[in-house]
Amino acid sequence: MIPVSALPLNTASDWQAALRSAIRDPRELLVLLGLPETLLEAACAAAEDFRLLAPRGYVARMRPGDPHDPLLLQVLPQGRELIAASGYVSDPVGDLAAEATPGVLHKYHGRVLLITTGACAVHCRYCFRRHFPYSASNPARDTWREALEYLHAHPEVEEVILSGGDPLVLDDDKLAALAGELEHVPHLRRLRLHTRLPIVLPERIDDALLGWMHRSRLQIVCVVHANHANELDDSVERALRRLRDGGVELLNQSVLLRAVNDSAQALERLSERLFACGVLPYYLHLLDPVAGAAHFHVDDSEARAIMQELRSRLSGYLVPRLVREEPGAPAKTPAIY
Repeated sequence: MIPVSALPLNTASDWQAALRSAIRDPRELLVLLGLPETLLEAACAAAEDFRLLAPRGYVARMRPGDPHDPLLLQVLPQGRELIAASGYVSDPVGDLAAEATPGVLHKYHGRVLLITTGACAVHCRYCFRRHFPYSASNPARDTWREALEYLHAHPEVEEVILSGGDPLVLDDDKLAALAGELEHVPHLRRLRLHTRLPIVLPERIDDALLGWMHRSRLQIVCVVHANHANELDDSVERALRRLRDGGVELLNQSVLLRAVNDSAQALERLSERLFACGVLPYYLHLLDPVAGAAHFHVDDSEARAIMQELRSRLSGYLVPRLVREEPGAPAKTPAIY
């Protein structure tokens, strides 16, 4: 792995400075990792469709000179993304059909998802919302007025999920204000955040974030997203433990990805490392068939064989549930194995 000191990282300590200094140029990424220039043309072409974004601290966890590094494969644009594949579409999980009001997705009983922003701290090449029309579905334009009105009108909703993009890209003043508005919805009990920032930008877990979370009357659940044990270095472990020590329930969801974590050994290491960091493995998603991600596909039969072996290796509470999301289904669909 590259020592962080070898990377030209902004010396400012705050998370926003670290995000501003993230790598956006495929050439810079290849040079930093000592990778061949033959990868550049395809990377630049794919980045025209879905741009590169990777924090420097995350890149520091990659193996120099290894074009097959499992962290690199998650962020490096590849020419294969531009090859059309049957069944791979722009809205693979039916988000647009589930939009009740701008930015509010109501798919499942008792919970509603709020698209808080279109921004992320990392662009995962398999992202199921890489084609989502964020500009037309941004509830923040009117300070979430319509979204809050919708929640007040639906007393069966007990949980709000903040998603995006990534909600932790928003600053804490905005998040605290939104949390305060949600606290005034009397039937809400839980606030869930789906975020990759504690994994790719652990600087984000600071006193300001923990402060408004601690003050909230809502139970806070944080579902992080790690796919490989190499993502969980000491800085990530410290960030996750700060959340856990602050009373936040921590779960992890992963995506089963070809050449990244498609083995029982890789998933075993991930589960063990997550639990050592205070995070319970929750879901392992089969790949959502989003246009541009077909090269990450793992067949159902292979996924089930991997899970069968994983169950033989781990205690039951460390085995994530293998699921897929199907448009229109009332919940995540278990993959039988």
